[in-house]
Amino acid sequence: MRILTRYVAKAYLRMLSLCLGSFVAIYLVVDFMEKISRYTRGGAKMEHIALFFIYKIPEMVNDAAPLAVLMATLLTLGTLSLSSELTAMRSCGVSLARISAPILVISTLASLVILANAELVIPRTFAERSYIQEVLIQKKSPSTYFRQENIWYREEGTVLRASLFDPARQVLKGVTLWELQPGTGTPLKRTDAAEALLTERGWSLNDVTLRDFRAGELSGTRKLKGLPVQLKLKPADLKVLGKYSDSMTLKQLNRYCRKLKAGGHDPTRYVTQMHSRVSMPFGCAVMAFLGIPFALRGGRSSGIAFGIGLSLGVGFIYVIANSVMISFGQVGLLPPVVAAWGTNFIFLVAGTWLAMTIDN
Repeated sequence: MRILTRYVAKAYLRMLSLCLGSFVAIYLVVDFMEKISRYTRGGAKMEHIALFFIYKIPEMVNDAAPLAVLMATLLTLGTLSLSSELTAMRSCGVSLARISAPILVISTLASLVILANAELVIPRTFAERSYIQEVLIQKKSPSTYFRQENIWYREEGTVLRASLFDPARQVLKGVTLWELQPGTGTPLKRTDAAEALLTERGWSLNDVTLRDFRAGELSGTRKLKGLPVQLKLKPADLKVLGKYSDSMTLKQLNRYCRKLKAGGHDPTRYVTQMHSRVSMPFGCAVMAFLGIPFALRGGRSSGIAFGIGLSLGVGFIYVIANSVMISFGQVGLLPPVVAAWGTNFIFLVAGTWLAMTIDN
């Protein structure tokens, strides 16, 4: 039986490597063709462009892994069926569960590898890739990452401090704005706001408290629901050493969520992202579990064309459903845990039902 297990595992690993390599290569070529003309027009060197795409490969592997696992499952079992090897195994008394066990074990291990890649490798390669794109290719300032905490900004006669910045919504939170007397630096006015939103007309403060000073002493306090302010501050000016939430490790993202909650801000968006970081890698195991009954139900008709077509269709549905669920979780329509794991659960139930309807 060990010989049979090694045979199926070897065939599956060979097919998985081929599928994953093919998807990453296609992803790389499409992305390269999309960006190369824009980068070369800016005078970027080819070695910098090459490094940019090399550092993007770990992210491509994670994106392509679930679909590659599904296609490898369907093609491996389909090939065994076409060559009558699957029929021979079953005629010798080998159960479908025993035949499928190596595939499930390998796909689960692949999920753990993808999780480790997302946690240990991608945050570092993301930082390197962002530096190469912003500084070496696009010739921008070396300060290339959105700062999201403890922001200070100064322009003539004005000093701004914000506790947090949300680049997705372009919102500053926990804002304090000082207007200073030119030359002396004596405070003339202090404006505190719950948040500052960037609009087409400029920055607009919400839930505002105004404090006026005279000779350095507080002379009056006012409260306003909203207040437009004239600032030259742009989102690009907030690009200093920091990290996008998408490139944080789970530990960093968890700490950031706690900081948001402690500051009275809604961390739902980032809590959903944190849970999805764990759930998405396990899409590999779910895809294998779903693909096995599909391939076995197809019998000898489940060949290469069937495997490729079905995997692309199911993979497309999975990606769309997962994106919708996570979007619902980020805006608070679903609990973060449900939004992150809901798609995996639905496809797992579908695979269980298909497995129960197969004749052993």
